[in-house]
Amino acid sequence: MLRDPVCGMEVNESEAVFKVRYKGKTYYFCSLYCKEEFEKEPERYIQEREEESDE
Repeated sequence: MLRDPVCGMEVNESEAVFKVRYKGKTYYFCSLYCKEEFEKEPERYIQEREEESDE
């Protein structure tokens, strides 16, 4: 399972309807809302998730 970078919800890669390719990586989302939020500020969400995984 992967995590939605916006809300942190677990997302099944094979069943995900919403996804975005950004800088060579595919990100998966639980909803259209989260996908759209990511598209507005992708660097913000990537950085937030990296900081959380470092803790």
